[in-house]
Parts: sequence; structure tokens; C-alpha cells
Amino acid sequence: MPSKGDKKLFLLDAMALIYRAHFAFSKNPRINSKGLNTGIMLGFTNTLLEVLEKEKPSHIAVAFDTKAPTFRHVQFTAYKANRQEQPEDIEIGIPWVKRIIEAFDIPILELDGYEADDIIGTIAKKAERTSFQVYMMTPDKDYGQLVDEHIFLYKPAFMGNGVDIMGPKEVCAKWDIEHVDQVKDILGLMGDAVDNIPGIPGIGEKTAVKLLKAYGSIEELLKNTHELKGKQKENVENFGQQGLLSKELATISLDVPVNFDEPSLKYNGPKEDELKALFAELEFRTLTQRVFGEAIKKPKINVSEQLGLFTGPADTPAIEDEVLSEEVNPIPELQQHDSILTTAHDYHKVDGEEAIAELISFLDLQSEVCFDTETTSLNPNEAELVGLSFSYVAGEAFYVPFPEDQEMAKSRLELFRDVFENEGITKIGQNVKYDILVLKNYGIEVKGKLYDTMLAHYLIEPEGKHSMDWLAQQYLHYKPVSIESLIGKKGKNQGNMRDVNEDEVTQYAAEDADITMRLKQTFDPLIKESGVEKLLDEVESPLINVLAAMEFEGVRIDTDSLASMSEVLDAESKEIEKRVYELAGEPFNLASPKQLGEILFVKLALDPKAKKTKTGQFATGEEVLSKMAGEHEIAAAILDYRQMVKLKSTYVDALPTMINLKTGRIHTTYNQFVAATGRLSSINPNLQNIPIRTERGREIRKAFVPRDENHVILAADYSQIELRIMAAFAKDESMMEAFKNGRDIHATTAAKIFQVPLDEVTSDMRRKAKTANFGIIYGISVFGLSQRLSIPRSEAKEIIDSYFKEFPAVKQYMDDAVEKARKQEYVETILGRRRYLRDINSRNQTMRGFAERNAINAPIQGSAADIIKVAMIQVHEWMIAQQLKSKMILQVHDELVFDAHKDEVEVLKKEIPEIMSNAIKIAVPLEVEVGVGADWLEAH
Repeated sequence: MPSKGDKKLFLLDAMALIYRAHFAFSKNPRINSKGLNTGIMLGFTNTLLEVLEKEKPSHIAVAFDTKAPTFRHVQFTAYKANRQEQPEDIEIGIPWVKRIIEAFDIPILELDGYEADDIIGTIAKKAERTSFQVYMMTPDKDYGQLVDEHIFLYKPAFMGNGVDIMGPKEVCAKWDIEHVDQVKDILGLMGDAVDNIPGIPGIGEKTAVKLLKAYGSIEELLKNTHELKGKQKENVENFGQQGLLSKELATISLDVPVNFDEPSLKYNGPKEDELKALFAELEFRTLTQRVFGEAIKKPKINVSEQLGLFTGPADTPAIEDEVLSEEVNPIPELQQHDSILTTAHDYHKVDGEEAIAELISFLDLQSEVCFDTETTSLNPNEAELVGLSFSYVAGEAFYVPFPEDQEMAKSRLELFRDVFENEGITKIGQNVKYDILVLKNYGIEVKGKLYDTMLAHYLIEPEGKHSMDWLAQQYLHYKPVSIESLIGKKGKNQGNMRDVNEDEVTQYAAEDADITMRLKQTFDPLIKESGVEKLLDEVESPLINVLAAMEFEGVRIDTDSLASMSEVLDAESKEIEKRVYELAGEPFNLASPKQLGEILFVKLALDPKAKKTKTGQFATGEEVLSKMAGEHEIAAAILDYRQMVKLKSTYVDALPTMINLKTGRIHTTYNQFVAATGRLSSINPNLQNIPIRTERGREIRKAFVPRDENHVILAADYSQIELRIMAAFAKDESMMEAFKNGRDIHATTAAKIFQVPLDEVTSDMRRKAKTANFGIIYGISVFGLSQRLSIPRSEAKEIIDSYFKEFPAVKQYMDDAVEKARKQEYVETILGRRRYLRDINSRNQTMRGFAERNAINAPIQGSAADIIKVAMIQVHEWMIAQQLKSKMILQVHDELVFDAHKDEVEVLKKEIPEIMSNAIKIAVPLEVEVGVGADWLEAH
């Protein structure tokens, strides 16, 4: 089964690596025919190539220091004052290195006032929150304070030492400390001569570690100086504040005003022509051969130019740019892993009726079997079966190849029907829903209990990676055969498993089944330890078949409706574009942020305090324009234009291209293991992001129609489910009473916080109360509420203060949720789904605040996810038991959508709300609204 890649970000500290290259070549300079010392450029490029070739980062960036003073210089004027003047070859080499980086099409990150480590730290933490594995590539020990579960210090190979990958465990072991935050305390106590950070006199590394073991931090040490003795006590008392300042100087800032622009950091390969020309100019022949597979001419050397006054033939600098391996060890793998070449295994190709029959006889005897499909496509609706692999004992697996002729393939698959439909055999897989759908398209139903290793790990580590390769390396210390080694890299030239030699496929496919089986055995005790066994067995695993059935059914799209909408949006966007040009006084490229910024903030001067991005352009994003829209018509018009263009390109014009040619429907893919909250997500198309706040956005739902004239669309939607859960969790009597009596919760809230009778609540009051109700769940701030409602901060503060005064139980719930999270570093949903909050006790206010908001919201949002998942399972089972013709076809947020047969509409309208509202009982009633119509918009 094809697998997807992981998000791996490398952040390189340019100056640290440049100095490393300088020292590597200081005794053996690389002088080219023009007399230029290219050692720094060569060393840096080799290091960069080692990363790109061996680590294959999906995203990468290089951070530089600038010459401008930083905030540390403001705090401490002597900061870095004793550093020697930068060597001349580094001064010359930096511009060349930047050209090399640009030719590789890798972004350069730098910002006056901040050092590279501040930029790297900020980006690393932002990337980690969006499911990246981050490697900070630098020999600088200070970065140890940043490492986290998904952030690593990557110390490159140098002078015979291999790569050193350090996570929290390794950093703590290296420094002999309890947690990585103490790196800052060690640096604060002992100082740093390189950066002229003074520390406390008389305290070196060993003493610093000893003091931290006793007191934990500099702050606690200073509170207990009476316990010290002699000169040490005197120094700590006299220079304690200097130690605190040193700690502050050594602390890497995580609040640098740089955006984490994920697409711009994605690595797509070098600009070949630019890089070739640069290598030719630097005379990098070996590198040209290595990168492009072609050589460049060796230049003729003018001996009179090459040999200086004190150089002769014996010590002439080398001209050839030899690979660095002779001077600097190449970067090895992240860890030493076992592989198919180093591990005993018993993998068999099973071909022929007799052999297949024997395999099936053994499979029938098992209580659980791991299986995997090898196919021709990642899209299960288009995939043809190339083979099946099975494993039921660790270290042993079997691969059954399938003929290309589809009728013959169906006949062979039919032999396995009894195995797949045997409800007494647990079916194990990695992303098993894909395999279920492949078999479903061949008429085979996979029955019995399911176990998905991706799902199991998702419940163990919700925000981690879940790909098989990653899990194998992390939990089994095993590196599986790469799919790319068989069919090539992703892209238009990538082949498929049909093109690969059967013996090679056998080893690859059998290994997949074997590894997945071993992962299952590894995860079983971890699942029990995490307390999520019931959640896996009773919710997530049964849901797989529900989602597979929905994806298999798909939904019909009215292409005529979309074509008409496309024309309307095109006409409207052109009218708005024309109006923007009138307001601007000239035409310009509306899609160009640079040109737009010049118009808004230079020509029209709409905001004298307009902010700029890291590239020096004016910021013209939605947030900026939204703030201006109330006062400036042009800003509002640009927002309208962008909305029209996005609707047209992302949905109206894109949806028809996603229609499956065989079925005539769109088949979205639901993901259970992406959102850490437990919410389902979807791709191709992303149904969760269909805009519904605007009239035009809502009209897209009009294109989702029933399969034929005998069906209608039925939509069932939980009403205010998260507010109801919050009321139940908080046990707020007035909120619970309002829900129990069916009163308008937003009007009730407005009456409370504005101190007016319910019948005197205005629409404006209700609007503000509604925003407060939903905002409180997400930890909205005074500033956030003022922005959302376009009201002064003072009024926003009054609303929030009144809210908590009138609903004290809600405030108590929020405080208790945060306090509980601080103690156990995770929160749980109604069914025990965990969200780990490792930053809840962070000393960094921003990170701690983010974790605190999650402590409040994650149990609520995650419980809503639990409820609708249980409802989906129960509705699915009821529909099967009743043998209904109707089908559940979509799930979007808190809503289920059905292709409802007209003869069954009344029974669906009665039973579905009953099942959904009773899926999980909470202290307030769950209300479900049902609508029926000729399309989704009408039904909703």
C-alpha cells in the first residue's frame, strides 16, 4: 500500500556552519584558479548536500545573523564585545554562501535585532505545533534549551565525530540536568566566554550542575543563599543579579516577529541552471558531478598567479574540490537502525492455486491477521490490485502476486473472500481503511474487528507522526525498504508497483505486513497504559468501516449548477476589480502583495503605521485588510474580490475535476489521525473548509445533490453542541436550565451580562453574547473579542467580566481545567481521549498561554468529536439492521448528511435525531436539527 511522506523541517544556523567550514579548511585552503579561497563555500555546500541527500527534509531554511545590534546588546552593552574580528575568508565567503543557498532555492531567514538562534527557535516551535519534526542544525550548545519531543538539536559530523542527534533525553543526559529549560540556568551560572556572558564568578559547569540539582534554577538558588558557604556564598550573593542577566542573555527568544510560512519552506530542488553556473564559477567539478551527474572543464592554472612569494610546488594549495569525506566525516543516518539486510526474516512469495490454498488454510486458523495491499494508485477508487501480503507471526510474512488481467485478479481475490469476511479474525493494517476500500471495489467486504496501527499510535501520541516508516524507526529501531527505492521519487515520472520485479515486491510487501504486525504487538501495552483501549476498540476502530462505506458511496455533484456559479463569480469579481482600480486611481496586479501594498500604504497612505513582512513588503493579509475594511472601501472591496476568486478556484471550478469517472461522484477521504482534538478531517475535497459564513460560500452546498430522482438530501446537525458540553462540564445551573427548557442560549446569556429582561434583549446584544459564548470556549482575550465585535477594548472587558460574574461556574471550570492540566500535563475528553500539553508549565508566556487555552477547549471540542463518532457508528449499524436503501454520505463538523430514499425520509427524520441525541448522555439535552431538500443547501 503506498504511503505518504512526513513533514520534516531542517533549520540551519548559517554562521555556525560557516565557522565550522572555516576551521575545517584553515590548514588546507581551497584556492581556485582565480585565487579565491573557496573552502567555506565548499564546506557549507557539502554539509547542505549531506542533509538534502541523506535526511531528505520536506522543508528547509537557513538562518543568518545580521550586523545590526540585537535586543541583547541593548540589555548588556558588553554582549559579544570581546569577539575577535571576523576572519577575512568568512567576510568574503558569506555572500557566496547566500548565493549558493538561493541557487538551491532555499529561503534565507534573517531579521535585524535578532540572532539566527532566535529565528530558528521561533520557527521551530511554530512548526512543531503544525505536526512537523524539526531539526536545528548547528554545533551551538545553547540550542539544547529548545529541544522538545518533536524538536531536535542536530549537531553535524565534524573532524571524525559522527552526527549527534539530541532530544530532551540526550540534552538532559549531556548536561546532567532534569529538564532542558535548565540549560539556560547552567549558561547563566557559568557564563559564556564566546558571547561575553559573565555568569557568576567561581562557578564552572560542574558547580552549576551541582547547584541546579539542589535548587532547580538560579531564581531558587538566590532565595536560598543562606545555605551556601564561604566564597561561593559571597559570589552568589554579590553577583546573583548578574547571573539572572546572564540567564536572560542566554535565553533564545521565541517571540521573533517572523511568520511560519510553510509553503515557502518546502524544498522542491535547486534552480539547476543557476546552481550549475555558480559551481562553474567556483570551479566545483566534483560537486557538479555529484549533483548533476556531469563534469565541468578543469581550468588551466597560471603558475605565476598561483604560486605566491612563500609557496612552492611542495605546498601549492589544492585546486580540485575533493569531497569533504577526507577532511570532515559525512553525515550518517539519524540513528543506527536494523533493516531487511541485517535482520533475520522469513518472507515467502505464494503463487499457484495449491500454495495459495495452503496459505489460506493457515490464515483461517488465526485469531488475528495483518494484511496489506499493493496497488497501482494512492486513490483507492482508481487502484488496481497488484498483490496482497499477510503476516500472523513476527518475522514471517507472505506475498501473493495478482495478475494484471482484472478478471483473473478478481478470481484470485475470490479465494480469500472467506478469510476477509470471517468475523472471528481481527484484521490488522496500517491505514487499513485504504485497503478496505480497495477490496470493496473488487466486491470483497472486510468483516470482523479491525486494528489500525496508525490509529493506535494516534491515540497514544495524538500530535506525533504516524507513518509506518517513522513508527518502525521510533519503536522497532528498524528502517523499512523505501517505496521510492522501488518506483522512484514522487512526480510525473514515478512508476507503480506493477512495474517492479515480483521478487523485489515480495520483500517490500511482506516486510510491510511483518512490521505492521510487530507494531501492533508493541502498541498493545501502550494503549492499555494510556487508558484508551476502550476508545480504540469501541469508537475509532468501528468507525473505520463507517467512513469506508461513506467514502465508497461518494456524493453526486451538480456540475451545471457549479458552471452557472462560476460565471456569476467571474462577472462579480471583474466588477469588484474594476471598482478597486477606480478607488486606487490606476490599474495594478491585484494578485501581487507588493503592488497592493504600494497602492494602499504609499500612494493612498491608508495606514502610516503599516507593518511589513520579513521580505520588506507591506503586509496585506486578510487580518490587515479586515481591520481597515470598516473605514476604507478599497480594503472591503479587495476582501470581496479575494473571496470571489478563492470560491471560484478552490471549490466552484475545482469540484467538477474531482468527479470519479467510474462512479460519477466525488469521493472525499476522511482522516481519523490528523486533528489532535479527535475531529475528523477530509481531503480531496476538504469538506470541513467549505465556507458557510457568507451567502456565496453557502451556495456551494447547492451543488451537492441526491444520487437520483428517488432520493433527497437529509441533513442532521447538532445544535450548539460545544456550548452544551461546556454547560455540562461546568455544571452551570443557569446555562443548564436554559438548555433543558429550550430557551435561546445566546439571548439568555445577553440578558444576564447586560442585566436586562429576556424580552428586552436586542439583536446587537444577542450578537455580542453569541460571540462571547463561543469565544470563551476558545479562550478569547479582551483584545480578541474587541477585534471580533469591532468594539473598544473597554467594552470587550466589561462583557467578559460580566460573563464570568454571571456564570461563575464557567470561570471555575476553566480555572480547574488549567490547574488539572498543570498537574498531569494532559487533558481528557468524555471518553478518555487525551491531548498532551507539555508546554502547560512552560516559562515562556506565549507557549504556556497556548497550552492553557487548549486545556479549556480540547476536552470540549474533543468530546464533541467523541459524540458524533459514536452517533455515526450507531446510525450506520441501525441503517444496516433496517436494510435501508438510504446512505450516510457526508460528515462535516457537527453535521451528518444522507442520500435519503424518498420512501424512508419519515423514518430517518424520526430515528436519526433520536440516535444522535442519545449517542452519549451528558447533563444537558443534545438537540439535533433535521432538514430535507433537493440539495444540501436546502436541507441545511
